[in-house]
Amino acid sequence: MQRRNLMPAFAFRHIKDLYPVFWRKAREVVQAMSATANSDGIATLDALDWANRCTLDIIGLAGMGVDFGSIQDPTNPLATTYKSLTGTQGQASLLGILLILLPAWLVNRIPLRSNNVINNANRTIRNVCRELIRDKKCRMANKDRTDVDILSVALESGLFSDENLVDQLMTFLAAGHDTTASALTWATYALSCYPDVQTRLRDEVRERLPRLDADADITSADIDKMPYLNAVCNEVLRFFSPVPRTSREAVEDTTVQGYPIPKGSVILLSPWATNVDQNLWGGDALEFKPERWLAKDAVDTKSASSGGASCVYAFLTFLHGPRSCIGASFAKSEFACLLAAWVGRFEFALVNDEMREREKLVVRYGVTARPKGGLPVRARVVPGF
Repeated sequence: MQRRNLMPAFAFRHIKDLYPVFWRKAREVVQAMSATANSDGIATLDALDWANRCTLDIIGLAGMGVDFGSIQDPTNPLATTYKSLTGTQGQASLLGILLILLPAWLVNRIPLRSNNVINNANRTIRNVCRELIRDKKCRMANKDRTDVDILSVALESGLFSDENLVDQLMTFLAAGHDTTASALTWATYALSCYPDVQTRLRDEVRERLPRLDADADITSADIDKMPYLNAVCNEVLRFFSPVPRTSREAVEDTTVQGYPIPKGSVILLSPWATNVDQNLWGGDALEFKPERWLAKDAVDTKSASSGGASCVYAFLTFLHGPRSCIGASFAKSEFACLLAAWVGRFEFALVNDEMREREKLVVRYGVTARPKGGLPVRARVVPGF
C-alpha cells in the first residue's frame, strides 16, 4: 500500500522533469571540485566524499524540496552525520549475521561502537526529517500544491502518519544518496583504470552536452541519445553493484526449483556474485566491458539491452518484481547526469596506482560496497568543458 502511494513520485513523467535539478547540481559540484585545483589544473581529492555530498543535495531537492548545501559546506550537520556512519561499515557484516540469528531488539542492545554511532545518527536524522515535514506542511497549507517531490506526494495522499513519513524519509535519504554516491565512486575508479574508456566517454559527452559554464539545462532526451554513456553506466552498475547483497524473508512456505523454503527463512541475494556469473554473462563476465551494452546492428538491439545476459535476473543491482528498487529510474538518471559532468570536465587518475589491481583494492562491505578509506584521485581539468 505504501509503495503504491509513493509510485507517482517515481513515474517517468516526474523523473524526466528532474533532469535540470540533476544537471544543475552536477555543474555545481564540478565547479566546486575545480576550485580546489592547483595552478596546473590538477585537484587531488576524495571522489567518494564529493560524490556523497552532491548526491545528498540532490535527494534533498528532489525528495523533499530542500537544498542541504552539502557541496558548498562539508560541515553541514546532515552530511557529517552520514559521514560518521561510514566508520560503522566494518561491523555491518557482523550485525547482518546477528540480525538473522537474533531478534533486532537484542542486537541493537549489544554494546558495539557501531550501535552507539548508529543510534546517535538515527536521532539526528529523524529530527531533521521531522523538521522537514513541519516546514513542508506549512508551505503546502499556504499555497496550492505544485511540488512533486517525494515528500509532497506522500503528504498529499493523506495516508501516512507523521512518524511513518519520518520512516519513509529516513529510507529515501539514505538509499537515495548513498547508493548513487557509491556508483559514482566506482565509475571514477573504473575510468581511472581504463583510460581508453574514459577518453571515449569524454568525447561523447563533449559532443552531445552543453559546456558546464554555459548555464544551460539538459533533458532526458539528451542523455538517451548518448549510447556510450548509458553503456558505461550500465556496466558500472553490473560490475560494481552499489548494494553488494540484500535479503528477503519468506512470508509463506514455498519452493525454489524444488528446494523447500520454509516460512520465515531469510534468503540472501548477492548482486556482486550474480552480476558477474559466467554461466549467465559468458566467459567475459569478469571483464569491465561497456561494449556489451552496445548494439552492433538492429538485430543485436535486444541482446545489447540486457548486456548479453542469458536472462533478466542476471542483473540484480535493482532486483526485479514487485519488491524491486522503487527508485531505480531516479538513481540511473541521476548517475548518468553526474558521471557525464565529472568526466566531461576532468581526466581522472588514481593517486595510488596499485589500486588498479583488484587484489590490492580493499573494499568495505556494508549496506553499500565502497573502497576502504575513500577513493583518492588526481582530477586534471581538461579545458573546453
